[in-house]
Amino acid sequence: MNAVITPARHADVPPPVFRPGPPGTHITIRGLTKYFAGWPLYENFDLDIPKGKIVSVFGPNGCGKSTLINMIAGLIPIDRGEILFDGKSLKDTRIGYVFQNYREAMFPWMRTIDNIAYPLLLEGRSKAEVDRRVAELVASFDVKFDLHRYPYELSGGQQQTASIMRALAPRPEVLFLDEPFSALDFEMTLFIREKLQEVFMQTGTTMLLVSHDLEEAVYLADQILLLTKRPTRVAEILDYTDARPRTVDTLSQASFVAAKRQSLEIFQREVRR
Repeated sequence: MNAVITPARHADVPPPVFRPGPPGTHITIRGLTKYFAGWPLYENFDLDIPKGKIVSVFGPNGCGKSTLINMIAGLIPIDRGEILFDGKSLKDTRIGYVFQNYREAMFPWMRTIDNIAYPLLLEGRSKAEVDRRVAELVASFDVKFDLHRYPYELSGGQQQTASIMRALAPRPEVLFLDEPFSALDFEMTLFIREKLQEVFMQTGTTMLLVSHDLEEAVYLADQILLLTKRPTRVAEILDYTDARPRTVDTLSQASFVAAKRQSLEIFQREVRR
C-alpha cells in the first residue's frame, strides 16, 4: 500500500509577528497589499500615522492617495495586511469621513439637520443628546444658513460644511478628508480650512487629508506623507511645525515656503522615475 503524503497546511505557517509603531502612533499599517486587475497598487506597505496630528497625503496621479485612506477607513477591502487604531480594529474605532463629492455624500431625502444628526441616531443617542451635539456644531461653525432645508437647496459650500459637521458629530477618533476643498470656491475653502484648524486645536482629532493641491496639503499638515508611483511606497515623510492657527500670512513665511519647496522637489523626483 502506497503511503499518502499530506502537504503542509497554510495554517501551519505562523503569521508574521506584528510590529507596533513607535510611541505616539495612532494608526499602524503592516503588510498592506492591494491589487487592481492583477497589478499591484500597494504591496507589503507599512506606515505609522501619529496620534493627534494632521497628516496630508500627496503623490503622483494614480498612486492611490484616495485608495489608501479608503482602505484605512474600511471603504475598500484590502487583499492582505493589518490595520490597527491604537491597537484596536476598525469596528472598535469611531471614525468620520468627509467625501470629495458632497452632493452624493448627503442623503437628499433628509433635511440637512437630519443628515448631521444621522450618525448620532445610529449610535442610539437620545433626542436631547442629539440636539445638544448639533447645537454645539452649529455654534462652532457659525452656521448662518437654514439647516431645515434639504441639501440640494443649499450652495456647494453649505453642503460641504454640513458634510463636515456630520463627520464630526460623533466625535471621531480619526477624521478622513478626501479632497474636501476641490469643488469649493476660494472664499469657502479659506473658511473650511479655518474651521478644520479650530476643530483640530480644540479636540486634537487625528486627521488624514488627501489633496491634489500641494499648497493646501502643506498648509494644513503636521506631516506631509509623500508617495511614489505605483507600486506605491513612502517616498518621504516631512514634518511641518509652524504654529496654529495658520493664516494667509503663513503662505509667505520662510518655513512654509521651504516645506512646500522640499515637498515639490520630492514629488518631481518621483514623477520623473
